[in-house]
Amino acid sequence: MNPQDIAANYERLMARIRSAAERAGRSPETIQLIAVGKQQPAAAIRALYALGQRAFGESYVQEALGKQAELADLKDIEWHFIGRIQANKTRALAAHFAWVHGLADRHHAERLSAQHPPERLPLRVCLQVNLSGEASKSGVAPEALPELLAACKSLPNFEVCGLMTLPAPAMGEEAQRRPFRRLRELRDRLATPSHPLPVLSMGMSDDLEAAILEGATQVRVGTALFGNRT
Repeated sequence: MNPQDIAANYERLMARIRSAAERAGRSPETIQLIAVGKQQPAAAIRALYALGQRAFGESYVQEALGKQAELADLKDIEWHFIGRIQANKTRALAAHFAWVHGLADRHHAERLSAQHPPERLPLRVCLQVNLSGEASKSGVAPEALPELLAACKSLPNFEVCGLMTLPAPAMGEEAQRRPFRRLRELRDRLATPSHPLPVLSMGMSDDLEAAILEGATQVRVGTALFGNRT
């Protein structure tokens, strides 16, 4: 996709975010766009960076490391890992990403904490919740979330900022809103004054409006920006 198409898509997407925020009675500044560039070339990320985008998501570690090297001159990019975590990749995640979305395992949390360079800001993490109970879906079951959260709170170089979910596709806004509402309600029950869990990472190209209406603070968008992956 050429830079002109990316710019047009970005403008349309930001208009969607602003419109949804207005419907929700929220400021658009409370919603962070994470541009998901997996299977997109570094040039596409550079084009979006030139428009002012700074948060970028990747799902494949080796692909991400190559892009990070190619884009090393862009010093203020914020890299988010979004996807299934593998134990043999935690060192790379801890060293090369500012955020990890999709944590659902205590042992992975312990590895990420131990391997994160102590001179850097704490690794920011969203715990992934499997709201549907599908075995094929990643994430911790809602009833197991308090135990995982408690285990993560004491880890050094590590900050659980909130929750993340990846619901099954649904038709219609109300059906799309239901799992996002459940995640928000779950967060509200677990949040405390000392650990408010302000981040709700939810919503993608097809359902970001529903997510914003239910309180999303981060939306993860790839297709609406870059087109279909090759």
